[in-house]
Amino acid sequence: MSGATHPFYRSGKPRFNHVAMSVESELLSASGRADICRFWGDVFGFTEMPTMTIDRKRMILSCVHWDQFIFLIAQDDPMKCPRMDHFGLAVGSLDDLKGVQERASKFKDGDPRVDLVELNVDDQGSIKIHSLYVRYILPMMCELQWWEFVDTPSTLVNSA
Repeated sequence: MSGATHPFYRSGKPRFNHVAMSVESELLSASGRADICRFWGDVFGFTEMPTMTIDRKRMILSCVHWDQFIFLIAQDDPMKCPRMDHFGLAVGSLDDLKGVQERASKFKDGDPRVDLVELNVDDQGSIKIHSLYVRYILPMMCELQWWEFVDTPSTLVNSA
């Protein structure tokens, strides 16, 4: 089925491009943004899109590419969610996943506000889903996943 298109999306499969969260305005102050940039930059490689920043009102973090981002907006009644509510990112290898875990663990040693759910493997037989969850001062966790296809040649999986 390689090369096949979906009848609704003939130009290619759709993909998520952002997640939006409301936060307290203080979190979007210069010091709050510095904390956000330090963690998300050091651990994930994300960067602020400064031309979009409005002090205490809005901040946008580019998730490695300009068209994938986290949109933060100040609200008087900001988002609150249970610990395991999250948005998800896929990574290309187990080493990439372990790298995030190592950087988050190291960051947590110096800042206890990091909430890290260590690497877990959900073994489904023909597929193993490796994942970990990380949160730092934002309302939602970020889950990272790497899918290991056990009995499927990688050339077939990657061509789909």
